Amino acid sequence: MKIIFMGTPDFSVGTLEALIQAGHEIVLVVTQPDKPKGRGKNLQFSPVKEAALAHGLEVYQPRRVREPECVEYLRKQEADIMVVVAFGQILSKEILDMPRFGCVNVHASLLPKYRGAAPIQWAVIQGEKITGVTTMRMDEGIDTGDMILKEEVKLREDETGGSLFDRLAQKGAELCVRTLQEIEKGTAEYIPQNHEEATHTSMIKKQLGEIDWKKPARELECLIRGLNPWPSAYTYLDGKTLKIWKAEVKDGDLEGFQKPGTVVRVTRDAIEVQTGRGLLILRELQLEGKKRLGADAFLRGFSVKAGKHLGKSLE
Repeated sequence: MKIIFMGTPDFSVGTLEALIQAGHEIVLVVTQPDKPKGRGKNLQFSPVKEAALAHGLEVYQPRRVREPECVEYLRKQEADIMVVVAFGQILSKEILDMPRFGCVNVHASLLPKYRGAAPIQWAVIQGEKITGVTTMRMDEGIDTGDMILKEEVKLREDETGGSLFDRLAQKGAELCVRTLQEIEKGTAEYIPQNHEEATHTSMIKKQLGEIDWKKPARELECLIRGLNPWPSAYTYLDGKTLKIWKAEVKDGDLEGFQKPGTVVRVTRDAIEVQTGRGLLILRELQLEGKKRLGADAFLRGFSVKAGKHLGKSLE
């Protein structure tokens, strides 16, 4: 099929590559405008733009895809279908209705659960055991269109936002190819979502990573994994930011409950911290301006003793 592909981040690249390998004709790749990055503010290409250029594909980067001149440019491509994967802009009804097979989206959750932004990280943060990817025919709502295919993925015990991102990107690419095969054959089924079962996720912001030690250890451990590698979970040690990259849960509290955020025990390779329920064992840390270290290496360079309080201040 003749495809207009719309996508921006790393998550989208696998699907673009899979469609090319499947023999589809990518007539245009639409991605977000280049953004300045770093101290030099040099313009950086999106991962999708880099992949498209490597394949010699035409790249189009409108600031607002809904503008009339952009709509007309898309129309001139005479595409059979549009595939949208984490593009980052909302499409107008005029665009959605343009291709004869409509617009298909690859979404990183089992819809209608986790509509909206950052469904991958939120699945880990919320302690889900199973998530997945869904392909759907897009409508004017946010992730509200009719579902086509789904693929479940079981979360591992040590799953992070980063590892799940990679796994779902691959599953989404495979599912998109299968979806287009069924659409082309006329065998695709379009299943309406149950909107009453829908849940919504918000954008991930850095502030979300600040650890509230009053919360249960299990909830904090999920937060740490979900925000790895970005933006990371953190607390404070002697006024400096302390990122926590890996932790374990130890159910139960030491005799004589300590204030949440208090270091209750330090061993050769672990720092045990009291939470609102249970202990959180810190295994991998990074102090502001320093390297990421295992707890054993960290403790050889920094003195942390029982009774120390982690966080901004005692409340």
